[in-house]
Amino acid sequence: MNLKVLEAINEVKQGKGEPTVKVFNVDTHLRDDLGLDSFDLAELTVRIEEKTGVDIFANGVIETIGEIEKQLESGS
Repeated sequence: MNLKVLEAINEVKQGKGEPTVKVFNVDTHLRDDLGLDSFDLAELTVRIEEKTGVDIFANGVIETIGEIEKQLESGS
């Protein structure tokens, strides 16, 4: 589990007044499992980019934690 991603997700959820996430896995879906909407995903993108220097949506739409981790590993 990438702690910077978890931190960014929880910052977005806290901003909405929602409970934080304790754990997730590569199959966790950002919309269906975490309840993030389009605005939240935009905020999440900015927060992750601030923490890692990687734009996770640079190559298209991201749906799962596993896709975020792949983007972070590739560094693009």
